[in-house]
Amino acid sequence: MDIFSRDTYFAKMKFFRLFGNVIRIFDESKTTLLLYVKQKAFKLKEDITMFADEAQTQPVIKIKARSIIDFGASYDVTDAANGEKIGVLRRKGLMSSFVRDSWEILDKNDAPIGKIQEDSVLMAMVRRVLSSLIPQKFNFTIGEQSVGESKQTWNPFLPQMRVDFSADTQKKLDRRLGLAAVVLLQVIEGKQK
Repeated sequence: MDIFSRDTYFAKMKFFRLFGNVIRIFDESKTTLLLYVKQKAFKLKEDITMFADEAQTQPVIKIKARSIIDFGASYDVTDAANGEKIGVLRRKGLMSSFVRDSWEILDKNDAPIGKIQEDSVLMAMVRRVLSSLIPQKFNFTIGEQSVGESKQTWNPFLPQMRVDFSADTQKKLDRRLGLAAVVLLQVIEGKQK
């Protein structure tokens, strides 16, 4: 089965991140590696490649920040094979840092088509106080339709996310863009923990 034709995934981030983040995205059974990300530490401008293998020989998706790290950064998501722009993920500034994590999903022409948002303001505020004791949940919508969710599992030592796009029966969200968002949620939102 093609990596991007699935509805469910499991993302696991390596715990010791001194020299960068390592994220592995598996199938729903957690046995088959689908995507591998190794992000270098101490970069001023995010430039992330998602590979189809751990040897990093098959680049699949590129995620590149448009500017040096800022609260409202935009990240271009492109197909690594042909350079085609898939879409953009834009973080919603200071509100996302202090109140409730929120992102916009833009199409390849930079037109807003959806959003990714932490489940509730109240839970987001509680998480800010209790750190990783209460797992985050993110809802994905295209237009006004829910197309999926990403939920952290409760494991303070190994950040993991169950990803479920099965609500997106019409495939409105390109899975490549959805999985790029999952990587950014682990990398960017994980920095505030």
